[in-house]
Amino acid sequence: METLLTMSRNFFVAFGMVVGASLLSGLWAMLLLKPPAPAILETARNVKVWALVAAVGGTIDPIRTIEFNLSEGMIPSAIRQMLCIAAAFAGAHAGTELMNWIGEEGAHR
Repeated sequence: METLLTMSRNFFVAFGMVVGASLLSGLWAMLLLKPPAPAILETARNVKVWALVAAVGGTIDPIRTIEFNLSEGMIPSAIRQMLCIAAAFAGAHAGTELMNWIGEEGAHR
């Protein structure tokens, strides 16, 4: 159960970082009287990797944990850690795709 909670937290932290940063950059572009769609799209692409890193703790420790668990034969622990990283990636990717969809719709109007 704890792994599921961690995975969902990682997903939504990464998702929220991408969506929040992108929408704020779009708002900033509008305040500067510029079209928001390009700012939203660029920010979503640039923030995606950082959202993933922040969601899993912001350091290299999750990778070290996987390596240690694999070398010690603790396969289930390594798989849990990989699933948490995959959940963060899925959240960052979902946020980026949502911003791509919003940005492309706005660019066509």
